[in-house]
Amino acid sequence: MALDNKTVQDIARLARLNVSDKEIEKYRGEISNILDLVAQMEAVDTDGIAPMTHPFDATLRMRADEVTEKNNREKFQKIAPSSESGLYLVPKVID
Repeated sequence: MALDNKTVQDIARLARLNVSDKEIEKYRGEISNILDLVAQMEAVDTDGIAPMTHPFDATLRMRADEVTEKNNREKFQKIAPSSESGLYLVPKVID
């Protein structure tokens, strides 16, 4: 896909990049190459191919879901500015 200089300037403005006039030609070619690659990938027939979540077919080892720390709620709520019935009380911020 061929881009003109104005399109490259617009892309640079949207990306908040300062691109000089000398660099526009370079970026125009690079962006055009990227868009051509995307067009090639869109042309590939993917019917019947299941999507993958990851390219490696590996499973993660699961560990047992066990409590490893003691309950420190009382300790933490003693130093809290305000708490009640095991909950932290905070000031109302929305009317």
